[in-house]
Amino acid sequence: MTQTLSEAPADSTLTDAAAEKTGQRQAKPQRYLMCRPGNFEVYYSINRWMDVSVEVNAELAMSQWENLRQTYLKLGHTVEVMEDVPGLPDMVFTANAGIVKGNKALISKFRSEYRQAEEAYFAQWFAAQGFEVVHPKLVNEGEGDFLWTGSVMLGGSGFRSELGAGDEVTELLGLPTETLELIDPRWYHIDTALTILDEHTIALVPEAFSERSRQILDGLGLQQIHVSVEDAEWFALNAVSDGKNVVVAEQAVSFQAQLREHGFTPVPVDISEFLKSGGGAKCCTLILNR
Repeated sequence: MTQTLSEAPADSTLTDAAAEKTGQRQAKPQRYLMCRPGNFEVYYSINRWMDVSVEVNAELAMSQWENLRQTYLKLGHTVEVMEDVPGLPDMVFTANAGIVKGNKALISKFRSEYRQAEEAYFAQWFAAQGFEVVHPKLVNEGEGDFLWTGSVMLGGSGFRSELGAGDEVTELLGLPTETLELIDPRWYHIDTALTILDEHTIALVPEAFSERSRQILDGLGLQQIHVSVEDAEWFALNAVSDGKNVVVAEQAVSFQAQLREHGFTPVPVDISEFLKSGGGAKCCTLILNR
């Protein structure tokens, strides 16, 4: 039976049980792909967060991105860096580049014409690194819409990736997939509405999903942490977990308290400049060692 915990603790002090869980949690070294935001800006709008009238502070964006990269390195992870391309401001969001399993990289197929040119550059990078590159037929926006729990891939649909994209993931990568429907445009990719904390635990904002999708999640037997809408609007769920440490938006204070209560160690970062384009920490991070 799914265990659901919706309330954040009154303070951030660890309970004895949480402290014990913290000692039991094991961080697993990860290998990530990031893309330097040298050309990051907002000059088009393809989600509700993007407002072309809001100016991006390029220096601040680079500083926040570098801090995120350094945070991963300090946690003991490996970070591969690719350079972005002029005219493709959203290349910084490497989570959308594809899905990796072993030595195979399924390259994304973007819905928006503004991002479709990214596909060739991501494919070139993976090929140069020795990955076997494969391409889907249906719109599939990579780890933006596909998150691996350790036993099943959770796929998002409704705004970006096509409904049948999960079947292609299963066919091309051999990963079983459950497709979920996103219903609120604030959380247009599944990685903005749900995060995998470890193979037993997920966190989500329930309001982002259809009733049928919530029933599917309940049937998986995973412990659920329900995050407030307020924190989710800070992209609290666009977080990156290594099984113990959770890199999370520093503004999502209540979610950080929930993480501590469940034995995880929140690692707050300010990535707010990228929220102007509907992105956060996970959007800037693709997992390479699945």
